[in-house]
Amino acid sequence: MIESPSVISDSTPEDLSTAQLVAGSLEGDADSMQQLLARYQHRVFGLCFRMLGNRMDAEDATQETFIRVFRSLHHWDSSRDFVPWLFAIAGNRCRTLLSKRSRQPRSQLIEEMLDGEIGQEPDGDLAEEIQLALAELSENQRIAFVLFHEQQLSYIEIAETLSSPVGTIKTWIHRARLATARWLARRHPELDPSNAMHPV
Repeated sequence: MIESPSVISDSTPEDLSTAQLVAGSLEGDADSMQQLLARYQHRVFGLCFRMLGNRMDAEDATQETFIRVFRSLHHWDSSRDFVPWLFAIAGNRCRTLLSKRSRQPRSQLIEEMLDGEIGQEPDGDLAEEIQLALAELSENQRIAFVLFHEQQLSYIEIAETLSSPVGTIKTWIHRARLATARWLARRHPELDPSNAMHPV
């Protein structure tokens, strides 16, 4: 094992900071690379799944993301948060796949999304409906919505991830919320609070 001066040798992987794991990875420490992957793989997959709506595509995008991450670790500024930098790479991979999809017939896309087991996520049918609603959003609105509501990033972190002003991020998230709410209200009228005032 190649030891990095910034990696404390008697610390457990859980004790090491992301910066320490990055330092170890840059020096070729396979254990550091594995722990960095383990720490963030689930979150990256969650983002990719919500962006793409297809499990196989999300797995491919996650794998491509980490290949690019390990190739580009030397570009990460350790004075800044790691997650926005990581999600920016993941988002770019998803956009590439979405761009390829835009050239496919819509019927083929729907079939692929269903084959990708949308409804297998927790919460069953509602999760599928949310996924379908997200698929109707613009790419920017979708990724901003997912980063805020599912990945719990702040407006500032999302702005850094997407290289956009905070005000723009807030607008994207607001519009995504409205569009998702309208979708769910159309598909599930019982979820529309306004219907409580007009019982059948």
